[in-house]
Amino acid sequence: MYIPNLEHLSAAIDLSAMRAQGAGGQNVNKVSSAIHLRFNIKQAPIPEYVKQKLLSVKDKRITQDGILIIKAQNHRTQEMNKQDALDRLTEILIDAGKLQKARRATKPTRSSQRKRVDSKVKSGKTKALRRKVDY
Repeated sequence: MYIPNLEHLSAAIDLSAMRAQGAGGQNVNKVSSAIHLRFNIKQAPIPEYVKQKLLSVKDKRITQDGILIIKAQNHRTQEMNKQDALDRLTEILIDAGKLQKARRATKPTRSSQRKRVDSKVKSGKTKALRRKVDY
């Protein structure tokens, strides 16, 4: 499992402030409180399997050039939006860094095999009773 350290990733992260969209009155119209976080996946110092998983996922936030764009504008202040964007980036990287357990092939138990055959025999007998009777 991969756990990202944002201090090491700072070279691949680009933060820019902008005005938030939507209703909100004077605060929205005057203050640049929304944050655009751009994360360059290809240049980031993260493990190769995490990069491959991020680039292979169909996500509208990832561009053709391999840049993940996160827009944070839920909070009133720029600092809270910045923290929100970084938290969301961390969450995305943790999800991409999870390794799936390898599936081990198992045999069905003898009891389950017997039950399966018994149910097939029973349904066969039921169908045999539906046939036309030959005198």
